[in-house]
Amino acid sequence: MNTDTVKILTVGSAVGSIQDLLAKIKAIDAKHGKFDLVLCIGDFFGPTREEVEGGDDNNDEVSMLLSGKMEVAVECYIMQGAYPLPQQVIQKFAKTGGELCKNVFLLGKSGLITTANGLRIACLGGIYDADVYTSADAPPGFVSPYFSSHTKERLLANTLSTTSTNKNYQSLAAIQSTSTSTQGIDILLSNTWPSLITAHSSCPVPQNQLTTLLAQPLDDIIRRTQPRYHFAMGGGGTPTFWEREPFAWEGGDGRVTRFVSLGAFGGAPPAGKKQRWFYAFSISSKPAANSARPSNVTANPFLEPVARGPKRSFGTSEGDNFIFGNVQQPVKRVRVAQGEPGKPPPGYKCRRCESTEHFINDCPERAKPPEGYVCKLCNEPGHFVRDCPTRDAVGDTGGRKPKPGYVCRACGSEEHYIEDCLAVRQPSGGEKRSGRRGPPKEIAPDECWFCLSNPNLAKHLIVSIGSEVYVTLPKGQIIPTQSAADHVDVPGGGHVLIVPITHYPTFTVIPPDLAPPIIEETDKYKSALRAFFAKHGCSIVLFEVGRLSAKGGHAHVQAVPIPRKLEDQVESTFILEGRNSGIDFEADPEEAMNLCASGRGGYFKVDLPDGRKMVHLIRDHAPFNLQFGRQVLVSLLGVQNRIDWKACMLSEEEDRADAQAFKAAFAPFDPSL
Repeated sequence: MNTDTVKILTVGSAVGSIQDLLAKIKAIDAKHGKFDLVLCIGDFFGPTREEVEGGDDNNDEVSMLLSGKMEVAVECYIMQGAYPLPQQVIQKFAKTGGELCKNVFLLGKSGLITTANGLRIACLGGIYDADVYTSADAPPGFVSPYFSSHTKERLLANTLSTTSTNKNYQSLAAIQSTSTSTQGIDILLSNTWPSLITAHSSCPVPQNQLTTLLAQPLDDIIRRTQPRYHFAMGGGGTPTFWEREPFAWEGGDGRVTRFVSLGAFGGAPPAGKKQRWFYAFSISSKPAANSARPSNVTANPFLEPVARGPKRSFGTSEGDNFIFGNVQQPVKRVRVAQGEPGKPPPGYKCRRCESTEHFINDCPERAKPPEGYVCKLCNEPGHFVRDCPTRDAVGDTGGRKPKPGYVCRACGSEEHYIEDCLAVRQPSGGEKRSGRRGPPKEIAPDECWFCLSNPNLAKHLIVSIGSEVYVTLPKGQIIPTQSAADHVDVPGGGHVLIVPITHYPTFTVIPPDLAPPIIEETDKYKSALRAFFAKHGCSIVLFEVGRLSAKGGHAHVQAVPIPRKLEDQVESTFILEGRNSGIDFEADPEEAMNLCASGRGGYFKVDLPDGRKMVHLIRDHAPFNLQFGRQVLVSLLGVQNRIDWKACMLSEEEDRADAQAFKAAFAPFDPSL
């Protein structure tokens, strides 16, 4: 066997049958191995205790696995499927970075690993929900079953590769020139199907289940990463085996993608024939250029325009596999059951109550909790948490009713949570609150990241303090410095924030009698930074998020240097990235800011290098990505791997060195000196 060839076994959801699956893997490996690794897609652990409606809890198996008491014959990589992960698993992941025990590794929700064989394997965990996906909240973690746009963008940032391993860049222009647009990976794992995957395919699909399988955000991931293999599960539907014909990508390397959906290993037995739950294959870690394409290759559904039509009924087909060879089977016609629509066919019995009048999913017994079950909300037996009559109970101020034993720390009441307490924040005008919750308490200066009175403020990053505003380097700035690059155009990096010393949520809500000196000094710093960057061959881009929702923030303007040759691309890049994110810009920026001057609305504002402005009005209750400005500039500079500021943070020693370098170089331009 070629030493570059990697033998992989992919298996479907264990759904908590961990020990049985590991034993099966060992048996398959002994008979058909030796496998280099195993990919476990979908739900490895299954539902958590609160979601179990009957049957044995699998916490014992989880504990045995985490403590290393289970034999794992082959290196296994697991992921999050359609359920939240158990807390003990999340805690172990946080401590070890992914290694749950010997030979078992948990992939991040938007993870990418490069194996010892050189294979790049990416993972998008969780299921798709349009409302959650477009939410402006932080990326969902393992406690949530969903993924969001943040999850997707982080995955794409992780898959970005460069043409050189040399990180000693000589300038910002050099950073941009060394980045490439390729984000190619070898294997993609997901719990959902991309929405276009069935286009141009003649393989019959489970048409009645497609609505629960398809996730449009995956289309973009496939288009940009071009995986050689993509394995998926049911995405909330019934796990079903389906293998699509390969489809080809443009270019001279002959790259093709193979998509395979697997059935589940564990869980409730499916109605009818058990779906195939494993797939063994070989893949070269060094694919040969211009390799011959498979004879059954189809048009690429992610490149070609498609006209969607109904597919034929689902049949059984199996593809190339180094264990079984080519086992393509003829498509079988599906027999239509005799009887009433929606009723089980003759001979069918519900496995839960043995009735012949309904399917198992419609069984009345399914709604009854097992013997000994006690609701955690009201501590009463007889119903699940989801059916608890106190679940939607309302307290005396309109918010949620607390659990028994809770006491508001503000007024001593047992009938509302502290965030709904009228003693904490009385609504203006004597009006009573409406809805489930009142507005959140505003952030206090001693809690604010940017207030000088906050003892936790990173004061070592401050580089200038004026009468009304101060200038600081951010944590995890866009520009690589120190350990990430030996030299950049602007000493210390150059990405800085201009922050009013007094706490205001946005510049537009500063009282008119106090605003002039703050705005004047902010403009002085903008001009000083523009001249300072020009000395080092750079132009300036300034952007600001004025957001009045949630707890409110602290007004600030971000300034980022870019190479002069890129200044003509700034506007078009903001427009393009905005279009992809559902963000449009107003035709009259000045008029748009006048609308915000009364403090009635949020905004996103950009100062272009030539002095022109771009303004987007943030609509009430509409999601807005607070990292949009950073997203655009990392794309413009070709440093997409720096989209997550937390991943770019340096040590305090390196931060101090950057701050000192910037402060010394900026001194001749500093308006406070």
